[in-house]
Amino acid sequence: MNLSPFNGTFLAASQRRATSRREFLRAVTGAGAASALFSLSPIRATALPNPAKAVVVTFGGGARDEETFAPEGQQYIPGLLNELIPQATFYTQVVNRGILGHYVANASLATGCYESFDNFTPVPPKNPTLFEYYRRDRRRPASDVWVIAPSNGFNRIGESDHALYGKGLGATVVLPKQLLSGVVKGDSPDYERLLRDNYESPGQVANPELHDVSLENLAKLMQLPVSEFVAHAQTVKSPDELSLYIMRHVMRTVAPTVIWITLHDIDVAHAGAFSLYTDAIMRSDRICTEIWKAIQSDPNYKNETNLFILPDFGRDADNDPGGNGFQHHRTGDALSRTTWLMAMGPGIRENATVDRPVESIDLVPTLARMLQCDARFARGKLLTEVL
Repeated sequence: MNLSPFNGTFLAASQRRATSRREFLRAVTGAGAASALFSLSPIRATALPNPAKAVVVTFGGGARDEETFAPEGQQYIPGLLNELIPQATFYTQVVNRGILGHYVANASLATGCYESFDNFTPVPPKNPTLFEYYRRDRRRPASDVWVIAPSNGFNRIGESDHALYGKGLGATVVLPKQLLSGVVKGDSPDYERLLRDNYESPGQVANPELHDVSLENLAKLMQLPVSEFVAHAQTVKSPDELSLYIMRHVMRTVAPTVIWITLHDIDVAHAGAFSLYTDAIMRSDRICTEIWKAIQSDPNYKNETNLFILPDFGRDADNDPGGNGFQHHRTGDALSRTTWLMAMGPGIRENATVDRPVESIDLVPTLARMLQCDARFARGKLLTEVL
């Protein structure tokens, strides 16, 4: 299962990673002055009520500190450093104790439990998702919860097979690659850059028959003419840009309460080209800033939305003989498991860091509290600093 022993050596390395991030952010942005206050009192900065909406951005393909939160990496994340972190609470030590595969790790993020299925098997999560908790407890329709994700296996992420939840309580899932491949005929060389599904196993493509909503009905639900979607696809360079287009369109036309978008361009690192990997980091950085600007410019979301951004996990160290450096995430060491989380929105303290160790599965209980639903089967703990 690729699990680390999480012994004292691991924990010490994870803490060093967190300390390095904090010191880097303090030097570059001045963030961190309020950290000591959090260790005494995890109280929200103001008495504002919880916002009505939530947007979550995950990276299905993590980036190492060497290419992000380190002096040599800051050139690749100008948006995060200069625009977003000064407005956010930043968790420097987020540990993923589960399987390091992108679909299964993102399913764990969505359920608040470490899922244990084969990453390349198109199965639903075993545990209820945030989307099901929200829809059941708040009695909301599927149109109020949207997941926008890469195609490889992610078509099952919106709904678990849990006996008390499951069928009929999941999110509306949009797979932009699958949507495009369903309307583009032939080999479509003009769209080849957008249709590659998985950099580790290029032959594996999600089965469109497993998607419960037909492409035609999905286009109607989004109020997006197929011709308009195809025409826009010709103008973008990557699948994540296509996902951003879908997200912004859904915000304008449907205005759902919960949007969960997984960016996957960084996973091009598996191809072994460092320049493509860093280009994808820069693109992801830009997309994150554009998502926040879209939230702030939309009257349905401005001042009513919390944004959470986090990688699913990291990547291997250059000096680890068991790994392949930036290319893969096979070792299960502290570098590949210790990531970060950024939270911003009304009432969340700005320009602050939190150094205490938390886990990636802590996201769901925290979001459930904000959305006023009960994540009763989630195993994570509350991120009290943002509540």
